[in-house]
Amino acid sequence: MNELVTKLYRDKVLTKEEFIKLISSDKEVREELRSLAEKLRRENYGDEIYIRGLIEFTNHCKQNCLYCGIRRDNKNCRRYRLSLDEIMSCCDEGYRLGFRTFVLQGGEDSYFTDDRLCEIIKSIKGKYPDCALTLSIGEKSRESYQRYFENGADRYLLRHETADKAHYEKLHPENQKYENRMRCLWDLKEIGYQVGCGFMVGSPYQTDENLAEDLLFIKKLNPQMVGIGPFIHHADTDFKDFPDGTLEKTLLMLSIIRIMLPKILLPATTALATIHPRGRELGIQAGANVVMPNLSPVSVRKDYQLYDNKVCTGEESAQCKNCLQKRIESIGCRIAVSRGDSRNT
Repeated sequence: MNELVTKLYRDKVLTKEEFIKLISSDKEVREELRSLAEKLRRENYGDEIYIRGLIEFTNHCKQNCLYCGIRRDNKNCRRYRLSLDEIMSCCDEGYRLGFRTFVLQGGEDSYFTDDRLCEIIKSIKGKYPDCALTLSIGEKSRESYQRYFENGADRYLLRHETADKAHYEKLHPENQKYENRMRCLWDLKEIGYQVGCGFMVGSPYQTDENLAEDLLFIKKLNPQMVGIGPFIHHADTDFKDFPDGTLEKTLLMLSIIRIMLPKILLPATTALATIHPRGRELGIQAGANVVMPNLSPVSVRKDYQLYDNKVCTGEESAQCKNCLQKRIESIGCRIAVSRGDSRNT
C-alpha cells in the first residue's frame, strides 16, 4: 500500500503538504484509497445506505453567493414557497415510502421567521417523533439555532464551502463573511446538533492547497456528516463560464474523508448523479453511505436549481425512491429504513 495511504489509515490525518501530495496522486493510489474507503464504510455501516427525504421548501434567498442559481440577483429564477400543509404532505408521502429523516432545505428567506420555522419543526416532530429532522437553511444567529434545536430539530447542514478565507471571498460578495460562516458551524456544534459541513470540489479558483485546508478543517470540526459534490455551473451566475468539477476528484475526496473519519455520514449527492449517470453508485463505492432523494412537489422541483441540469426534477417521490433502491441493490447494498444516525461522536 502507498505510504501516504497507510499513514492516513493509521493516523486518520496527514500534514497539509501530505494531503496536497495525496490529492494529486495517480490512478493506482486513487484505487487504493477507494478500496480502503469502501472497506471502512462496510465495517462501520454494513451494507446499509441511509435515505434522507429532501424537501426544498423555499427558493427565495437574501444572499447573493456568486455560484448559486437561486441567488438574490437572479431575475430569471421563478420563486416559490411551500405552505405548512404542503410541507406536511411531503412528509406524509415520505413516511409512507420508508423515509425516517426529513431534510428541510431552503434559501435564506426572511418570510420564514423563527416563529414560522419553529411551527414547522414542531408539526413534523409532533406527527413523526420517530423521525430525525435536518435543517439546511443557512446562516442564522446562535439564538435562532438554539430555538430550532429546542423545538425538535436534530441535525443541521451548513457547507463551509472553503476553509480558506481568501478563497471564500472569491466565491461570495463582500457582505458575506468567512468568519460568520465559521461561527455558525461552531455554534451549531456547541448547541448539540448533529452537524454537517462540506464544500464543492472544483469550485472556481480552488487549488489542491485549498482542498488540503478543507480536510484539516473537517478533522478539527469533527462533524457527524460531510456533504461534498462537484461544482456545477449555473447559466445565470457570475461563474457560468467556469469548468465543472470532475467525477474523479470528487470520488477521491469522498474516499479520503471516509478514511479520515471512518464513522462519518457521507452522502453521494445529486450533483454527483448529475455529472455522471452512475454518480451515486460510484460515490457509494468510494465510501459514501447516504443518498438524499427529493420529496418536494414535482411542480416546484425545476425551480430549485442551484446549478444547471439537475437530475430527477420530473420524477414523483415513489419513482425516485424505487429507482434509487434498484441502483443501490445493483452494487450489493440496501436502503435502510431508519433514522440513520451518525456513529461519529
